[in-house]
Amino acid sequence: MKQETERKEIKEEPRKNCNDKKCPICGKDIKLRGRVFIGKVYGGDIHRTAKVEWERMFYLHKYERKEKRRTRLKVHNPNCVNAQIGDKVKIMECRPLSKTKKFVIIEKLVGKK
Repeated sequence: MKQETERKEIKEEPRKNCNDKKCPICGKDIKLRGRVFIGKVYGGDIHRTAKVEWERMFYLHKYERKEKRRTRLKVHNPNCVNAQIGDKVKIMECRPLSKTKKFVIIEKLVGKK
């Protein structure tokens, strides 16, 4: 028995200057699926790529304590989103866009730095 999953589509108006095929808002080449995360952009020197990180708590059974760990990902940064270093963003999983990029920024969270 197959489980049907809902497709999550972003309903926003296309921006003027976005010619990116891999943009989830303006392009038709990308379909979003899977996991959604909220993180902070900490780097972005690579063309149309941003580095996003967020902290999580990891439980160590041996010591019965929790420790802070962080997850860092390279994500696609479309022209119409254009996230800068320090911005809080929402990212979502998609098909592999390159060797290391499997997520795309879908929204810049305003006022939540």
